[in-house]
Amino acid sequence: MSVRGPIISIEDDVDDQFLIRSVVEELDIPNELLFFNNGVDALMYLETTRDQPFLILCDINMPVMNGLEFRERIEKNEYLRKKSIPFVFLSTADNPLVIEAAYGSTIQGFFKKENSFEDLKDRIRVIYDYWSYCLHPNQYL
Repeated sequence: MSVRGPIISIEDDVDDQFLIRSVVEELDIPNELLFFNNGVDALMYLETTRDQPFLILCDINMPVMNGLEFRERIEKNEYLRKKSIPFVFLSTADNPLVIEAAYGSTIQGFFKKENSFEDLKDRIRVIYDYWSYCLHPNQYL
């Protein structure tokens, strides 16, 4: 993780992408925000970039490769696992079985995607602030 690295958002809903982008801009978060519509595209980017992303925000329900499958692929990839990119689910999926499965994949958080702009802004502020202050083995890369 690099505090200056990009924030990776895997989100297939264009309205949610717009809301997330608007929140990041309103919070004056300086990190580049990169959107991917599915886990396959995000995985190809992560496997080929030399960037050290700051954070991954991932939805659960997506076409091609869902969030749980995406997380599993990261965990099985030694190159990506060593990057230790903080991985947080941000999803409307709040089924207890999905949450349990998510935490079984060594994620760093699971947050419900809020319906109101202000509530979503509060969630993203908490996530960003936490990881901004957190010490990390790759923070100086």
